[in-house]
Amino acid sequence: MKVHFLTGFPGFITSELIKELIREGKSKLFYVLVLPEQVDLAKRKADSIIMELDSKHSINIVAGDITKPNLGMNEEIIKELHEEQLTVWHLAAIYDLAVKEELAWKVNVEGTIVVNEFVRSHPDILRYMYFSTAYVAGKREGRLLETELIRPTSFKNHYEETKFEAELLVEELKEQVAVTIIRPGIVRGHSETGETIKFDGPYFFMNMIDRLKWLPMTPYIGKSEAFLNVVPIDYIMSASVYLSSHSEAESQTIHLTDPNPHPIEEIYRAMVFEVTGKNPKGRFPEVLAATALKSKRIQQMLGVEAETLGYLSWNAMFDTTIAERLLQESGIQCADFIQSIPAMTVFYNQHKNNADYHIKIV
Repeated sequence: MKVHFLTGFPGFITSELIKELIREGKSKLFYVLVLPEQVDLAKRKADSIIMELDSKHSINIVAGDITKPNLGMNEEIIKELHEEQLTVWHLAAIYDLAVKEELAWKVNVEGTIVVNEFVRSHPDILRYMYFSTAYVAGKREGRLLETELIRPTSFKNHYEETKFEAELLVEELKEQVAVTIIRPGIVRGHSETGETIKFDGPYFFMNMIDRLKWLPMTPYIGKSEAFLNVVPIDYIMSASVYLSSHSEAESQTIHLTDPNPHPIEEIYRAMVFEVTGKNPKGRFPEVLAATALKSKRIQQMLGVEAETLGYLSWNAMFDTTIAERLLQESGIQCADFIQSIPAMTVFYNQHKNNADYHIKIV
């Protein structure tokens, strides 16, 4: 039974990760690093997890900040943590595609430097699980390997760029600590229930389709032969927990991406049909869409960040050779995205009028 130290709580992915660790019997105690202003929210979330799973586990809320020395923790907590053999999960990051450069660097890069130093100085780290993203590839195209960390000529946004820089830093730790780097695709809600806490990523398309369904027809946006790699939260959690105890996952970088992704146009067509009951018809030129989305007012009206368009024509495929080899004996597989769209749509329709689920576009 392990002691886990996690950043990113009470965020969706970290919360779901704790649930999976409890369900799999992989833990006895959790320490979660939480920004001081989110402590009350974190306590409520921790209580709800324990109640939902009828668990006797302890989730210790530690006030701190990944951008501050010693993670903003007091000496007493640091001493307490140094007495435990830890599995460290670093998930805290700014995930917003529209994030400003300064904030992205402060949290995603400088924050990772501080977490790395905590890991490096701890006397007994069992495993360091770092959550990167498959999109560290930036604008590189073609088949992208798990063994590659190649600086692209450019990135689609500051999120990608800063996650690349952060992964470089974690990669250096592999010679000193047992590190596993997880590169998820675009994370969506649960494959069976559709549950999520934020309508971002593929939900931007759903926002637009829903808000334009009053039109006599819903057009395709541009013309694309690209594939979109979207993975359900349950796959990410099950695979990550399994890999955290897998000896051969040590020192590996692993694509937790869909090994059988669908073309963007197939996904878009399935979404349009679920939301409107009709197939898309006609095409709206991508260049005109990009021009329109330069307007914040139009972005807000459609519920779409302009940066989303950068993925419509990006031709790349993520190789999953290492992931498939390591997960071969686990029975863990990525659910088909298109087959999951009905459940995703039901959950979306139930919560689309709740502003708490939507990304604020400012």
